Amino acid sequence: MSALLAVFAVVTWQVLADGPLLGPDERLGLELAGRGPAGLADLFADLGNTQVAVPVLACAVLLAWFRGARRAALYGVAVMAAVPALVVPLKLWTDRQGPLTDATGYYPSGHTATAAVAYGAAALLLAPYVRRSWVALVAAVLLTATTSTGLVLRGYHWPLDVLASWCLGAVLLLALRAALRRAGTRPPGGPRAGQLPK
Repeated sequence: MSALLAVFAVVTWQVLADGPLLGPDERLGLELAGRGPAGLADLFADLGNTQVAVPVLACAVLLAWFRGARRAALYGVAVMAAVPALVVPLKLWTDRQGPLTDATGYYPSGHTATAAVAYGAAALLLAPYVRRSWVALVAAVLLTATTSTGLVLRGYHWPLDVLASWCLGAVLLLALRAALRRAGTRPPGGPRAGQLPK
């Protein structure tokens, strides 16, 4: 977790200070913007919309709740609520301009953070109830990577915006995993709700 926070801090500092990492980041972002089929890239980017990602987490939360893992379900809700609570002030503070617009408030990527936390938290909550829990975790990573790719290819975000949100999302998910392990409630007829694959 320390490494993730360190990367996030360095990238945020570079954005605030208009540091040397921004030049290569912006060149790469402009080089990638507009690449690939626009419709497909838009579809990928939309996977990070709250209307798409949050219902996936809501289903996992409801399953955990009705299986008796109510504390785990509440932790899932709390970690999702932390995304806008962290991202919105950061956007206002950094005030970074977007790739293909004069508008600001693009750092970090809210869509990437939403995808990472919604899909990742859903995978963690479902882990005690599925036979191959690693499949859900891989799916969460792929959905987040797909979202990130779409955002950069459509020119909605710079690559560093996306990287920062990966770090932020991973920190929140590690905190959720630790909380689920501490909760350790046992659903009826199943493993402990906080038990995760090794």
